[in-house]
Order: sequence, then structure tokens, then C-alpha cells
Amino acid sequence: MSDISSNAPCPSPAPPQQTTPGRRYLALWFPFLPCERTRSAPTGNACAGPAEAPLVLVGREGGGLRIVAADAAALALGLGPGVALADARARAPALRVEAMNEAEDAALLRRLAAACGLYTPLVALDGADGLALDVTGCAHLFGGEAEMRARLIARMAHFGLTARAALAGAPEAARASARYGEATIVAPGAEAQALAGLPVAALDLPAATTLALTRAGLRSLGDLDARPRQALAARFGATLLDRLDRTLGRLDARLTPLRRPPELMAEKHFAEPIGRIEDVVHALTRLMADLTAALEARGRGARLVGAAFFRADGAVRRIGARAGRASRDGPGLMRLLTLELERLADPLDPGFGFDALRLAVLRSEPLAAAQDDLEATAHAGRDEAAALADLVGRLGARFGAARVTRFHAQDTHEPTRAAARRSALEDEAPAPWPGHPDGEPPLRPLTLFSAPQPIEVVAEVPDGPPLRFRWRRALHEAARAEGPERIAPEWWRVGPEAPTRDYYRVEDAQGRRFWLFREGFYAGYGERPRWFVHGLFA
Repeated sequence: MSDISSNAPCPSPAPPQQTTPGRRYLALWFPFLPCERTRSAPTGNACAGPAEAPLVLVGREGGGLRIVAADAAALALGLGPGVALADARARAPALRVEAMNEAEDAALLRRLAAACGLYTPLVALDGADGLALDVTGCAHLFGGEAEMRARLIARMAHFGLTARAALAGAPEAARASARYGEATIVAPGAEAQALAGLPVAALDLPAATTLALTRAGLRSLGDLDARPRQALAARFGATLLDRLDRTLGRLDARLTPLRRPPELMAEKHFAEPIGRIEDVVHALTRLMADLTAALEARGRGARLVGAAFFRADGAVRRIGARAGRASRDGPGLMRLLTLELERLADPLDPGFGFDALRLAVLRSEPLAAAQDDLEATAHAGRDEAAALADLVGRLGARFGAARVTRFHAQDTHEPTRAAARRSALEDEAPAPWPGHPDGEPPLRPLTLFSAPQPIEVVAEVPDGPPLRFRWRRALHEAARAEGPERIAPEWWRVGPEAPTRDYYRVEDAQGRRFWLFREGFYAGYGERPRWFVHGLFA
């Protein structure tokens, strides 16, 4: 499967700023995620305890085993995080005990984040047991904020997970409401009033700071907000005021989504899940028509398009296709996507069907409308370049972008590093190759050996060009020679002691031309320099 955003890093977190009217965030919290994941997973631990018994997850802490996470039944018995396992067993002999597996929990949370992409493309992790969604402009697609929240909770319950959700105008305000409050939907601009009664623990400060605030009589966010800010900053630091302003909706830090948001997006939700691949392709074709119309209106063409398939069981499959040039040719882009579908090592399995499909333009470039002349030859060069780019796109879709390469010029004087192979579907335009005056022979050979081959040389003077040389048992008499061209190695790569090379362009008596170099210099009676042939001119 082609993951289209693995080489596309998300932007850095934006600095806090004043909240923007109209922005809405949804916080999703899974209070029992580790335990519910453990209950749904098969276990081979026969001594763990009865399957329906209260469940606790333990980890080693301070030389002993202590509870790290507990389900609702264990919490009702007072067996919460921090309790020693020996004490817990004494109080509840039928307790079921399992080891904490943070890696599996993190993997599940990422799968849930992918499933939440059905509601918005801007999904971020919120600690080890929560998600944050930027749902600005999305709620009306699901019948409003209340209906959207209800759908999310029901979807998580379908996956066997308990979830709490809240909406507010800032990410921290929604988080505090979901984890510590009763208000499920905070009206825009009413965060300070709605959350004033929450405990100071909602600020997610260090435990020592929270304890100090409580002992000082500052038990709620309203108590903190009523105090002089200068005194609070002097006693507890500016971090406290920053957290308070974020939680009360005065500052908006925005989200750093797991995936870079697309430039353009079109999606289709289905009343009943679809499973036939023909229906999937038909729906993608209609979405592609909408995207190409939007691209044309913006004067841009797609270079990277991606399709996401949201299954009814929460699984999400993604494929991507890169075009060899900016394009808004809908049928052509659909052919690339179809080739990607055919190339999947793991075929697209609809399972119980797809709830929704999403087609997105992940990267685009300016593309002006082209007007062809009546004379076909006027645009022959442009048509050839376009045809080559289309061919590269089709080859990349069929064999993989990494297997279709071209040579790129490198900014170096070292001959062996002057060119590098890169994907022909890279968005970055290749650098121009250095040219040479018309009518002059090239300074570099067309054929360059990967490893220079040693030769025996006779020169007229020690530092002069060769008079004759023996290569592959054949003796060559030099008729003409040009040089030397002195090329020092890149010392930061090979070290300061690497020898300098003097290159010569040599033509023998039969008209064959070689690129030879002498490695090192003649210095008294020391070691003699070595000669090599590095390449052949045509």
C-alpha cells in the first residue's frame, strides 16, 4: 500500500494566538482504553483471573508491581493507579491482572485517529488516551455538533470503547470539558463561564503545582481567574497563566495534525456501505470531476492525489498517485489511481463495506490554461515533454515511484558525485546541467567508471601528461593531451589527507579518447603517484 504522506512532515505547532471566531474543536477521551483493548485481545495468561473479573494493568515501579490502569469495576473497589499489586490482590482475590502494553495502546490510538478522519482531516493525538479534532466547518455535514458528537461516541462504542466527547472554541477548553466537566458542547465564546467550576487539575499542570494550588485554597478555574494575574505569575510562573488562558478559551494553540491537511478535498458518504470495486471506482470518478473543476477555478494542477477508504469496522486504507507533471486531466489522474489499486500487494478488502470515500489533492502546482496553435509543429516540443511526463507518471503508478528514476545534477566539483539518481516523480525540478561552449568537446566523458581502473603510464616529465599508457594489457600511444585539470577531494567527506587528482583528456593514435588522472604528486624519493583511467569519451 502506498502511504502518501510518509515523506510529508506536518507543519510545526503554531504559537498560541487569540481565538478566532467560528473555530470549533472536539476532544475525545477514552478513560479505559488500555483495559478495554486488553479485554478484546486474546490472552494466553491462564493465571490472569476470570474474564469478567475487575481488570487492572500493572507495571514495575519502585522495585515492585503497581497498578497503572484499571477498569470501571476495579475503580469502584478503590483499586486505582498507584496501588501496589499485593494490596490489590488482598482486597480483591478474584482480580484479573495483566501487564501494561503501551506500544499496543499507542497503535490502537493511531488507528482510532485514522477512523476519526471520517469526520475531519485535522486529527491530532491528545496524550496517551485522547484525540483532538478540528471540526471547524464540518459539523453541518453530520446534522450539527450534537449529532456529530453522538455519532462519534456511538462509533467508538461499536469498536468496544468507552468515550467521552466535548466541543469548544479552543483545544484545551474542549479537553478540560471532556475529562473533568459535564458540559458536552460549550457555546462559542462561553468557555470562561462554562468551565469556571472545573478543578485546577483540568489545567494538566505538574502534580506538585496542582497540590500547591489546592492547599492555597484555589480549587477551581474560577478561583484562579479571580486572582491577580501578576501575583499568580510571581508565585507559580507564567506557564500557569498560559494554561489558564488556553483552557478558558482565550488563547488558541491550534492543532498539529497527524497528517498534513490536503489542499483540496472531495468526499462521499454512503447511507449504506458499498463493497463492489466497480462502485468504488465510479464514486472516485465523480469525486475526481469535482476536484478537477476546483483546480481549474484556482488555475492549478495536481501533482499528488490520494484516496482514502473508510471501512465500516473503522479500518482506513489509503493509496496515492503521483503525476509526472501538474495536471487536471480527470481521466488521466483516475488511470494513475486505478494502476495503484491494481499494484497493491494487499488487495483492497471492503470487509463489511465502505462508509465513505475521500479524494484529495495533496500537492499542486500552478497550471495555466494552454491554447494550441493551428500549426501543430509550434508546440511539438511542449507536447513531447507532456507525453514524457505522462509516461513517467504511468510507469511510477505501475512499478512504484522509487523504481522510475532520472539523473539530477549535484552542486559539487567531484566527478563521481556530479550526478545522483532520484525518483523521476519528485516534485522538485531538477537543477540544470552545466553546459559547455558550442563546438567545443565536452569536459567530462559520457562513460564514467564506477571505480577508476589502474593503468601503467610513461610521462615525459614527472608532472606532465602521459606519452603512452597500458590499460587492459593494451598499449596506447598518446597523440594529443589536454590538462591538467586539478580536482581536490571534498575533505569533509574523505578527510584532509586524501590525495589531489590531476585529470587529462588524452587521445591515442587510433583516435580513441580517454579521461586519465594522476593521484598525488611526485615528491623526492617518496612513493610514486598512481595513474588511473576514469572514463571514455564517445
